[in-house]
Amino acid sequence: MRTVRPRAGSLAYYPRKRAKGIVPKYQSWPEYNGQPMLQGFAGYKAGMTHVIMIDDHKKSPTEGKEVMVPVTVIEIPAMSVAAIRVYVKDTYGKHPLTEVWAENLEALSGRITKAKTNNAAKATEKINAAIGDVVEVMVLMYTKPTELTGIPKKVPDLMEIRVAGGSAQERFDYALSILGTDVDMKSLLSEGQFADITGITKGKGFQGAVKRFGITLRKRAHARTKKERHIGTLGPWTPHHVRWQVPMPGQMGFQQRTEFNKRIIKIGENADEINPAGGFLHYGLVRNNYVLIKGSIPGPAKRLVRIRSATRMGEQKIQAPVVEYVSLQSKQG
Repeated sequence: MRTVRPRAGSLAYYPRKRAKGIVPKYQSWPEYNGQPMLQGFAGYKAGMTHVIMIDDHKKSPTEGKEVMVPVTVIEIPAMSVAAIRVYVKDTYGKHPLTEVWAENLEALSGRITKAKTNNAAKATEKINAAIGDVVEVMVLMYTKPTELTGIPKKVPDLMEIRVAGGSAQERFDYALSILGTDVDMKSLLSEGQFADITGITKGKGFQGAVKRFGITLRKRAHARTKKERHIGTLGPWTPHHVRWQVPMPGQMGFQQRTEFNKRIIKIGENADEINPAGGFLHYGLVRNNYVLIKGSIPGPAKRLVRIRSATRMGEQKIQAPVVEYVSLQSKQG
């Protein structure tokens, strides 16, 4: 009788190739019908620690008791709004109409080439004239790594973040009100909310099929082939090509991944509340605003992380957690 077993390795993420850039990109945003607001933010991963909090999960065996929860620390200094970009839709799909740029953009001189002319009034007039055809209002925001001591880079990371809520005119007016200003994450998300965390995973380079897909080593009877870490076959004779499902060596890691429904445990301003003795490994001390996310998130320390309002939250009740203790023990071992 032939033994039937599941295939080795996950096909959940394809293609397994390097991300195009260090800044993750979103293809979709959650629906929202309230007052106009931004739906995303960004920060830099510092490391992990643990907290003692009251378990507020309904029907949990430890409900109402103290539990230890691992958390990830993300440093989130204020982000600046560099420009407004609106999208219109026609028979060929969605495409940008025009952009309204802020005046003071010296911080972006190392990231982009500034236009020689920047007529914000003319661009604003063009958008107001076509506001009935506008389907999306986006803002271009950039981080401030110069304010972080744990990040060696100085060039800001530029990304597009959606403005949601209200009519197109209300969204555009809100975007104009924050153009050229600094935005804090506390005005977007609160403690107890759920968010989607997106990052670029730790790169592991070119790896074989055993590490990349988790296939088993070949038996000792095949040792004479001197290929214990190879797959047994490339597939059937027909079709006359190697199918994409066959575990093969290749790039592993440095791929964009999104973790859905990660709970925000704490948003704080005093970094002394969470800095461990000696600082975080491979990062150092947190000196700006920070956020504690329940569980782990993709990427190594110092990696840019994007935070988006939850798209799959459903009807979960939002309740601020009661944190009684944050571990400040050294992570040096």
